[in-house]
Amino acid sequence: MNDSQRGLMKIAVTTSTFAEQDPGPLDLLRANFDEVRLNPHGRTLSAEETVGFLAGCAGVLAGTEPYSAELFAARPELRVVSRCGAGLDSVDLKAAAAKGVAVLNTPDGPSPAVAELTLALALDLARRISLHDRNLRNGAWRKRLGRLLAGQQVAVIGYGRIGRRVAGLFRALGCRVAVCDPYADSGELPNRPLAELLPCSDGLTLHCAPPPGGPLLGRAELALMKPGAWLINAARGGLVDEEALAEALAEGRLSGAALDVFEREPYQGPLTGLDTALLTPHIGSYAREARIGMEREAAENLLRGLGRDD
Repeated sequence: MNDSQRGLMKIAVTTSTFAEQDPGPLDLLRANFDEVRLNPHGRTLSAEETVGFLAGCAGVLAGTEPYSAELFAARPELRVVSRCGAGLDSVDLKAAAAKGVAVLNTPDGPSPAVAELTLALALDLARRISLHDRNLRNGAWRKRLGRLLAGQQVAVIGYGRIGRRVAGLFRALGCRVAVCDPYADSGELPNRPLAELLPCSDGLTLHCAPPPGGPLLGRAELALMKPGAWLINAARGGLVDEEALAEALAEGRLSGAALDVFEREPYQGPLTGLDTALLTPHIGSYAREARIGMEREAAENLLRGLGRDD
């Protein structure tokens, strides 16, 4: 198919840091589309902003902004949503299918980066590395006793691509790992209900989508956790009741929590005032190699979805 047969086509890129590490994916898009519209805000777009930003676009290389039935109704010209990432919980898949919109993702791209970040957060919580760094910079030469990860009972909630990698990393360090995922074959690892794992686990790490109707870990679930346990959420905002988590940390019922994702981002809640909370600004996939690979795959998916890969 030559250019005259293709017709004009506009696409949008909503991820805020697209092509910062490698211009190749952006060059690929610009070579194949008549207009490539880039996110001007440097942050995740709101639902209202997304609707306006996609005006006239046949496809979008998407971040974590919401793709609702209302958006698909407002943008009938949209034909392809290509997620730069694995999760699709921000997309109303039924509404997309009803409108004939193809939804694609990069399921393997972020897995090693998120898994390694999870391990790094666990090591930081165990040895209080960030806290010691802050104290030293503030003039306090104070040593706080940490713990070994080796020998701890760790519960991996969600046993997909990332959960499997995380389980392997923790097992390599000598942790005893159990899984909670009713839809996955955990092989030799115990696969138990969440209510059974909460009271007996030294650490809990989340790698699943939020359930409908509320957080996976609300006040009641956090109260069931083993005293002194730690919690990591590098999966999705909304999985944890952040207010209840702040209370549990402030009262010393949990030893620490690390969150890379939040219900509302940028996060400005009570966890910022707690030394036992380790907070990062949604950097799970922000390893150079992972970002470049994800962006390239998402761009190729968009080309293929819109018939421009010939």
